[in-house]
This record gives sequence, C-alpha cells and structure tokens, in this order.
Amino acid sequence: MEQKLFVYNTLTRKKEEFVPLNPPHVGMYVCGPTVYGDAHLGHARPAITFDVLFRYLQHIGYKVRYVRNITDVGHLENDADEGEDKIAKKARLEQLEPMEVVQFYLNRYHKAMEALNVLSPNIEPHASGHIIEQIEYVKKILAAGYAYESEGSVYFDVEKYNRDHHYGKLSGRNIDELLGTTRALDGQQEKRNTFDFALWKKAAPEHIMRWPSPWSDGFPGWHLECSTMSMKYLGETFDIHGGGMDLLFPHHECEIAQSVAAQGKEAVHYWLHNNMITINGQKMGKSLGNFITLEQFFTGDHPLLARPYSPMTIRFFILQAQYRSTLDFGNDALESAEKAWKRLCDGWNNLAKIAPSAETTAEVKGLREKCYEAMNDDLNTPVVISHLFDGVRAINTILAGNAAISAADLDELRSTFSTFMFDILGLRLDAAEISDTALEPYEKAVELLLSLRSEAKSRKDWATSDLIRDKLGEIGFELKDTKEGTEWHLR
Repeated sequence: MEQKLFVYNTLTRKKEEFVPLNPPHVGMYVCGPTVYGDAHLGHARPAITFDVLFRYLQHIGYKVRYVRNITDVGHLENDADEGEDKIAKKARLEQLEPMEVVQFYLNRYHKAMEALNVLSPNIEPHASGHIIEQIEYVKKILAAGYAYESEGSVYFDVEKYNRDHHYGKLSGRNIDELLGTTRALDGQQEKRNTFDFALWKKAAPEHIMRWPSPWSDGFPGWHLECSTMSMKYLGETFDIHGGGMDLLFPHHECEIAQSVAAQGKEAVHYWLHNNMITINGQKMGKSLGNFITLEQFFTGDHPLLARPYSPMTIRFFILQAQYRSTLDFGNDALESAEKAWKRLCDGWNNLAKIAPSAETTAEVKGLREKCYEAMNDDLNTPVVISHLFDGVRAINTILAGNAAISAADLDELRSTFSTFMFDILGLRLDAAEISDTALEPYEKAVELLLSLRSEAKSRKDWATSDLIRDKLGEIGFELKDTKEGTEWHLR
C-alpha cells in the first residue's frame, strides 16, 4: 500500500506532504558531530531521529542518498568567529595531532552509533577533506557581491544580503534584533557588522590547522562546510536537511544565505529539526558541562546515573517522545523506558509460544495500518509504540486462553511487530532480551544452516554462502563473521 508521509517543515512552520524532487530518489543531508570528545545523549537524539527517517523512507520505497558530515575543522569555541578551533584546542591540551583527536573520537562515535543500531550513512564526508571545494564556494559568494575580504579573512555581508533576500526566514530572526543582541567579540573590528559570519578565516601564527587560499593561509568557516558538501554530493537542490534545533540559528540560517548567494536559489526543500534533550530543564551539551556520554550510560559510570542502561533502553527512551518535543533526562524516566522496552521484548518473545486457532477473536485487526498512520504523521514514534503495546495486550490475552488467533492473523501480527520494532524503529533484541524459550525454535535450525554455510565457504562456494547469509537476514537474523567463527543474533 502506498504511504503518504507528512513532515513538519521548519521553514514553512507547518506539516507538508513529503514529495521528492526526483522520485524515487531522495537526497538527505544531516549535520553530524564535531569530533573532539565522546558522544553524549544529545548526539544520540539526532542520530536516532534521522536513522528512523532513513529507514522509513527506504521502507516505503525510496532510494535514499543519506549524507552525514563530520566537522573536523573550523568550528570555533562558543560557535563564534573568534577563539580557538575546538579540535585544535583538544589536540594542544593532549599533545596530539588534530587528526589523531578526530580519528580517536570518530572511532568512538561510530562504536556508540553501532551499539544504538544506527545505520551508517551512504556518505560521511569530512570538512577537512573538502577545502578546495569550500574555497571555490567562497569565490562564488564574493563574485555575487555578498561577501567581502578583510585582513585576510572573508566575511558574509548579512546586511547586504538581507536587502535583496531575507536573512532570518528559517529562525524568525531579523536584522534589528541581531543588532541589539549580538555581543562584540575580540577581533570583530574586521567585520562591517557584528552579525556577519566568517566564510574564511586567516589563521593566527599559533593556529595548527591551516590551508593556502587566495586570501590567506587559513581555514573555512563552520557554516560553509555543509553548504559545500551537500551541493557536492546531493546537487544544487535536494530534499531534506536535518539536524538538532540548536543548529537552526545561526548554522542553518547561514547555510540558506550561502546557498542563495552562491547559487541564486535555496538548496533545501524540507528542513527538519529534532528538539533537545534536557537535564533538569537545561540543554544537555559539552559547552555546559552537564552532559553524560553514551559510554557512561552503558557502564553506569556517572554520579547522575543510578546504574547502567543498555543501548536499546536509550534508543527506546528517545523514541518514546516525538522528535520535535523536548525530552528531559532522569533516572526515573530511564527506568520506566527500560521496563516498557522489556514488556515489548516479552511480547515479541511470546509470539513464538502462540498456537494458532481456526478463527480470530483477539483484537489484532488493523494494527499495521494504525502504525503506518502514526509514522506518516511526522514520524510519530510514541504512537507507533503505543499501538505495538496494544498488540502486546492482545498477545497476553491469547496466551491466557481468553482469546484466539488464526494462523494467517498470527503471521500478520508477527510481521507487523518485525516491521515496526526492528526494520523501522531500529530496535534490536540483544542476547539478554531474548528469552531462552523464544530461542529454542530457532537455535538448532540456525546452527544447522551456519554449518552448511561453513562447508560452502570451505569449498569456496561463495554463492551458496552468501545465499544462506542473505536469507537468514531477510527473516531477522544478523550474522557477523569473526576469526573464531560466525556469531548471530535475532534483530
């Protein structure tokens, strides 16, 4: 059945039907992390939000090119145009090369995302790997007359741009407001206005990360990288740009201005923003020093945590709230999420215990359609979860002998749970969450197939080996080949 997805477009401030520019192809760009420290809960929310969108778009038939950037240069302290580069500062403090810092924390970020079952993007470009493209982009903006050079740096002329277009259309800001609220920073005498932002910065003598350009040895501005890399990999116009609400201004506002200045048109059709995770009502983040890393959640090694929480508990906790709503952290909320996640796991496990009857008296009809309806309503994952719990109640009623279900309806119920729990919401049953009785029907059959696959590999019969792997994957088993053999688990 064809699905019509509606999303809340931050630019128009209303829900709109998602219609790709070039169906069935979809271009999606999401702002990734600045890798100078361990990923925290605030990083998990956009990663999971846009992972669900990525999964759902593919599920309903689109071919998605998902680009998520890595900021490894140009993001200065306090999101300003002055101060030290965040990665260079970390490198100086730890006496490392900047790219050592980047690689160390990027490896850890990827490990955390894998634990949360976040799919990898199709392309993960680094800002430092696209310096030439960024220099060329600056040249376009200068040629259009919306930027100026000053003492070796290049700044975007916001006031001039605003006379011809509208700076602030995404965030609702206006020039008069910016004049009244933008604080002066050291070095901003280079700018015509305090709210002008850097496209290229001349590097101070002590600045580690620098590249030659027509204006100076320096580095690109933070906002420039996303405009440049999204155009390179998705074209001058593309479907979706996503990120956290904290990036709406100035980062995404500046991106719109840059794309209009360089290309004469806006690049993005749908702007999607997830809301923040708070702790005691305050934004959680590195700059505020109140963040808890994902590794600390997984180990329980933090004074604000009562105990460890599994990656799937964290994912479930985030999915329990609609992505545009705020989500406040607390041990009570996490414990509630853990209990709810266990109930959902038990419901899935109990499906294996049900013997079908000749007819259906349980209330299971229409569950799949209700879940689709919720997903199509701006990815309303908490409503999807509530419908799945309706299914769990029906399963428990059947097991108690107070209702019955036919073989066809049981297959449909199992398929609905598999589709929405695993394929779309991206939840995963780890070993501790799969009951022994639920594994019994599968264990011997899987081990037999793995034995046949091992024999095929020893004969170098790769076609049979791959076929067994792919068929097991289609029915919900994930395989991982290691030096010790093949590991498997149920999704």
